[in-house]
Amino acid sequence: GKEVQLTKDGSNVILNGYASWVYWEEIFGRPTRFRAFWWSPDSKQIAYMRFDESMVPMFPIYSSEGQHGFIEETRYPKAGDKNPEVKLGFVQPDGGATVWADFNDKEDQYFGWPIWRPDGSTLLVQWINRGQDHLKIFDVAPASGSKKLMYEEKQNSWVDLEDGAGGRITFLSNGKDFILSSDKTGWNHLYLHNADGSLKNAITNGAFTVLDVKYIDEKSRQVYFTARCKENSARIDYYSAKLNGTEIKRLSFGEFDHNVNVSPTAKYFITTYSNVATPTAMSLLDNKGKQIRQLGSAKGADMDSYNMAKTEVIRIKSEDGLFELPAVVTWPMNMDPNKKYPMLISIYGGPNAGTVWDRWNWNMNRQWYAKEGLIQVAFDHRASGQFGKQGVAYMHRNLGKWEMKDYMTMAKWFIEKGYADASKICITGFSYGGYMSSLALTMGADVFTHGMAGGSVIRWELYDSHYTEKFMDTPQENPEGYKQGNVLNYVDKYKGMLQIVHGTMDDNVHMQNSIQLISALQDKGKDFEFMLYPNGRHGWGGAKGVHFNNLKTKFIYKHLLTKPVPQGILR
Repeated sequence: GKEVQLTKDGSNVILNGYASWVYWEEIFGRPTRFRAFWWSPDSKQIAYMRFDESMVPMFPIYSSEGQHGFIEETRYPKAGDKNPEVKLGFVQPDGGATVWADFNDKEDQYFGWPIWRPDGSTLLVQWINRGQDHLKIFDVAPASGSKKLMYEEKQNSWVDLEDGAGGRITFLSNGKDFILSSDKTGWNHLYLHNADGSLKNAITNGAFTVLDVKYIDEKSRQVYFTARCKENSARIDYYSAKLNGTEIKRLSFGEFDHNVNVSPTAKYFITTYSNVATPTAMSLLDNKGKQIRQLGSAKGADMDSYNMAKTEVIRIKSEDGLFELPAVVTWPMNMDPNKKYPMLISIYGGPNAGTVWDRWNWNMNRQWYAKEGLIQVAFDHRASGQFGKQGVAYMHRNLGKWEMKDYMTMAKWFIEKGYADASKICITGFSYGGYMSSLALTMGADVFTHGMAGGSVIRWELYDSHYTEKFMDTPQENPEGYKQGNVLNYVDKYKGMLQIVHGTMDDNVHMQNSIQLISALQDKGKDFEFMLYPNGRHGWGGAKGVHFNNLKTKFIYKHLLTKPVPQGILR
């Protein structure tokens, strides 16, 4: 086909239809692969964003390859920095002038993933202020660029702009209605709106979190969706509800976590289900929840004869008594009630990013460590998503505070019960989990004795604008919050052993973070372990990935199990 050039001003700082780094990483999402253009349904228009990065600070990322190495330049806005200026335009595929949407590109703002109306008449554009607490959705006309406010939402904490590349709104095929998801009540729910944006009614409500719309049956006026289980937030269930907000029904069954695959008309669904004590199985059901056929199970005939370590989900009351915090625990094999065991805590810890699920997670590595006498746990704090947006909002303007309070409470529970050896409490994580592990060995040093921290944020001034400021506001607006969340301000308390790991070309969490922590520890005469992975990004595979896994295994044996690594364990 014929190639037509639609824009002519592109450069190393002017990006047309190609997302600026902070949009790709934090708003549109990595799966979009930097795409920032959207064809209309009839293919007669292309909407695109133009990013001017000229005012965004350049962060140098060094590669040691070759004789002289090289610098990779990334336009990376850190907290409080100038963001790229963004314009939204419309152009016809065969060329011509761009029609620019009626937004002021000089304003401090963000744009979310836009979506065309099914008939292609207008583009719905999500706009939010830099403070990220005031969302507006505009109907934008491609012929003139004029805009009309269709929906508005304010929250005291923040409104999420990143929503899985357009997942906030789902249009009905009649073109007259759409379903919008929002956590404005403190829990994420579904709302039915008229085409002009006016609210018809709430479809779901209550103290549970709706996750994904799976299918809309317009003939029966019914929507099918997944949600965190009303009775157990560590499980996912499948539900149906009438569009008028009545007849919410659970369609999945039992005390299981469900991963559903819905048929093209939602008349049937296949669920892959399990819990921590029940191996994964699959069943076919109809849309009334009636089981049609058991399709299979991962449980073998001899499994009941195996001597396996016990895994269970438990709840631990928070220090202030407001939350029953979930943990998934694999206990040591043949556990002696008179013995105290080393404990390994695996976490991530970011806002609305919990890791505790009541689902089958058996693996050889976990069974081996249980045989070696290690308590293995994952913790979720109050802001992990287990308690809706009302729980997540605790993190507003104070990242690090409540996560560490809750993690310390949960770790102390195991110590006070006599299960865990207080001298061997190890926490490990990567990225936000690395931040938590570093904070645990400093702020939480009275509880946590060992840590393995990979790709860690150390102080929030060093991370990107959109993510950081959503929770913290800018450093200028919230200096006390940034101070309290800064690992470096607790280095004096450090007294255990922390393994620090970073990829040298990490373009997400810059190695600068770990370097600043290392410098502070050195200045205080503190001992630690450190490993670089040359040319590693925010994670790495191949031979270096194997080396990293071996590094962690050696740390566990040296500091927690206090014996040599058995032959054949290292890869």
